[in-house]
Amino acid sequence: MRARLALLVASVSVLTLIAFLVPLALLVRTVAEDRATVRATADAQSLVPVVGTADAATIRLTVEQLAAESGRQVSVFLPDGTVLGAQTPRTPAVALAARGQSLTGESAVGREVVIAVQGRADGTGVIRIAVPQHELTAGVTRAWLVLALLGVILVLIGLLVADRLARTLVRPISDLSAVSHRLANAELDARVTPAGPPELREVAGALNHLATRIQVLLVQEREQVADLSHQLRTPLTALRLEAESLRDPDDAARITAAADGLERAVTGLIRQARWRHTPAQPAASDAAAIVADRVAFWSVLAEDTGRAVTLDLTPGPLPVGVAADNLTAAVDALLGNVFAHTPDGTPFAVRLASEAGEVVLTVADEGPGMPAGAIRRGASAAGSTGLGLDIARRAAQAAGGRLEVRANPGGGAQVLLRLGPPVSPPEA
Repeated sequence: MRARLALLVASVSVLTLIAFLVPLALLVRTVAEDRATVRATADAQSLVPVVGTADAATIRLTVEQLAAESGRQVSVFLPDGTVLGAQTPRTPAVALAARGQSLTGESAVGREVVIAVQGRADGTGVIRIAVPQHELTAGVTRAWLVLALLGVILVLIGLLVADRLARTLVRPISDLSAVSHRLANAELDARVTPAGPPELREVAGALNHLATRIQVLLVQEREQVADLSHQLRTPLTALRLEAESLRDPDDAARITAAADGLERAVTGLIRQARWRHTPAQPAASDAAAIVADRVAFWSVLAEDTGRAVTLDLTPGPLPVGVAADNLTAAVDALLGNVFAHTPDGTPFAVRLASEAGEVVLTVADEGPGMPAGAIRRGASAAGSTGLGLDIARRAAQAAGGRLEVRANPGGGAQVLLRLGPPVSPPEA
């Protein structure tokens, strides 16, 4: 914007100066020519009394003296054909003046002033003074340079004023852009100070109002999520009581542990919904430990449903840039999809390895395969919520990676959760 405003002001200034300075430059040249012509005419008029009354010798002496003082060619044509002073041929202007008409005309050397002198006894004499071109343009070049310099100075002043004016416009716009980017990065406390023209101040106020409204809506949404999550505590309590009443201690302990884990997840969801904040340091977790723990958890269900589990884990620790809760939810989503969308007895494999400088978690099964568009949030062809793969995808993006869904070479689906390069291990 600053460049465009400067270009606009420069264009307008140059056009205005051209419209003003070009006629002024032509006027300066005309004034210089007229000034030189007037001086030559005055010198010629001073010779009229001498040419009209004196003899040839006196005229010659006066003409030579005037030519020496003025530096011009001065000639006097007497009626008998004698030429005194500069020996120049008779021009058409001299021939016309011999008939009694004084005039000024252009010549090969510049301009000539011709005056007819009547009153001599032998006829009409003619005084001719040649004004050279350099005298006609004396001072014009310097005046043009001054005008050009003045024009350049005025353009520079205009550009300076335009730049200062552009700054007053661009700075508030830059502030608006910076605050917009901060809001896009979830810095909802970012506000812009209204500045600049009234229109920009109005936009700044609207942006601040929008940010405040977003904060209010997010708070309301988080409270609703927290309320819904809190309502899950009642069925969880009932489930724990039912688990404690089981006769088999192993089944009771396993179901109680699962209920406790689910309650911890619900509690974490409530905290995250109500007290969400930007972490002071980047999140990190041990992918090897989390994957091993979740596979061990799901292996019990795999054994009950007759599924063979192949586990290939790189020895840990293998820290990645995603929070432990998010990575746990992502692994559970991938493993849960295997149980939810493949028949009982379908084998699956879990592999965690470091490939090409990034940590990759692969979950492959030999089921019917993944339908097209399953990775899209909310899309499901099996009656589920369609959020599992999206949870895994967002966890991968948080770690600087991505989620890929492929066809398993042995049949079925293969999901790759690329978790980005290993990071510094989380602090204890």
